[in-house]
Amino acid sequence: MLNKNQIREALDTMGELFPDAHCELNHSNPFELVIAVALSAQCTDVLVNKVTKKLFEKYKTPEDYLSVSIEELQNDIRSIGLYRNKAKNIQKLCTLLLEEYRGVVPKDRDELTKLPGVGRKTANVVVSVAFGVPAIAVDTHVERVSKRLAICKWKDSVLEVEKTLMRKVPQEEWSLTHHRLIFFGRYHCKAQAPKCTECPLLHMCREGQKRMKKGTVRNAAID
Repeated sequence: MLNKNQIREALDTMGELFPDAHCELNHSNPFELVIAVALSAQCTDVLVNKVTKKLFEKYKTPEDYLSVSIEELQNDIRSIGLYRNKAKNIQKLCTLLLEEYRGVVPKDRDELTKLPGVGRKTANVVVSVAFGVPAIAVDTHVERVSKRLAICKWKDSVLEVEKTLMRKVPQEEWSLTHHRLIFFGRYHCKAQAPKCTECPLLHMCREGQKRMKKGTVRNAAID
């Protein structure tokens, strides 16, 4: 496991590599962010942004999503995986927002998780990005990087990864660290082709060192 100084070095290095790390889901308000994050489950941000470009022009409020049939909404997001289930959740989410929250997205994480299709990760993204509340949302990138670097244990659950990061990272850096871990995992420490040969953290990454010894790392120039 990395010690406190090594974690500090890792976080600072990621910051140098990705100084502009941010939420890549396009949105203009908390409601649009909730919809975008809900759509992003098992889907790339690039595809979600492509779909929401037209979606957010057509639908502005919870009432708008409820004014159309479920079939029409499904058709509007058809290119996204699990679109049928996501369309149902969006309409249920909008109904609950109107009935319980007067159409306003709640700022509290626990309240957000009561919305259909909104899990802990989604709620953490929303409170962090939309409302500036310190939070660490653990997606596949955050989990992979945290475990490869031995900030967390391989056997840790997603919730355990979140709690470990919250314990080891200063609270004022939670949201920024969340974005940097995502960028590092998405563009550098990739799932199938990690850039170990050019990684500035290789000296502290046992996983990367093992891959180098086994010769399982592809040349970064080829990727």
